[in-house]
Amino acid sequence: MPGVSRLGFLRTAALGAGLVTAAGAGAVAWGAGYEIRAFRLRRFQVPVLRSGQAPLRVLHVSDIHMIPGQHAKKAWIRSLADLQPDLVIDTGDNITSAGAVPEVIEALEPLLEFPGAFVLGSNDYYAPRPKNPVTYLWRPSRAHTKPRDLPTEQLTAAFRTAGWLDLTNTRGRLHVDGRRLDLVGVDDPHLRRDRYLDLAAPADPVADLSVGVTHAPYRRVLDAMTTDGHQLLIAGHTHGGQLCVPFVGALTTNCDLPRSMAKGLHRWERGRRSSWLHVSAGLGTSPYAPVRFACAPEATLLELVPA
Repeated sequence: MPGVSRLGFLRTAALGAGLVTAAGAGAVAWGAGYEIRAFRLRRFQVPVLRSGQAPLRVLHVSDIHMIPGQHAKKAWIRSLADLQPDLVIDTGDNITSAGAVPEVIEALEPLLEFPGAFVLGSNDYYAPRPKNPVTYLWRPSRAHTKPRDLPTEQLTAAFRTAGWLDLTNTRGRLHVDGRRLDLVGVDDPHLRRDRYLDLAAPADPVADLSVGVTHAPYRRVLDAMTTDGHQLLIAGHTHGGQLCVPFVGALTTNCDLPRSMAKGLHRWERGRRSSWLHVSAGLGTSPYAPVRFACAPEATLLELVPA
């Protein structure tokens, strides 16, 4: 190389590699040491109610992935009760181990005092397994074939006892703040446990609002719910991408949802119909990948207002 000695080039290259390595290590340290605990509340207004109706406040929590000993997460979730929501929707992946059930119930205890509904995610049935986290970026994880190893019934019994509506492949109805809400939900599509085709029917026009709930926002479920006329769809699962690139966004959704919709509020179009879709980035991670970057853990307060 003209004007650059071989030794100088090697020194420059080594310095560059060192800086890249240091930057990567710093990002991991930030994501694992700070951002994973930087819980935040997001807020959206959703113009989905009929004209003249008062707003409804819906708190969406998802992907808690509780591990025993996560005291800061537990305290933050409990503080959400101060928001006094009209309705709580939990879209699954609450636990990661058998010992986490009492702790997640303690975290959600103040929220169980409000009307609520829930569906389950894969980590409400199966404990996560060690795996190469890099593969997550280009290949979605696969359904489990091993026997269930988490106390799912203990978790769902606590929710039902509190009065929360279990939407596992079923329909339900809630009366909230004088309004009739019709809801339909599916078991986790990521495990191919969803049975929406058995429930498919047009949304009831008499209801003040019709809501579709799923853990993993797979297109087949969102399309079917939108076709049936459900005005609001609520999902989790994606972790918002979990490891995001500034100005680029999520690198994956771990399902067939477009990366641009990995979190937040969007319009979902199916033919001539459309629904509002909210996807939560969730509050936790797998214990084998305890890091977030440019994607802080979150819960969301959806303020439903007239269209």
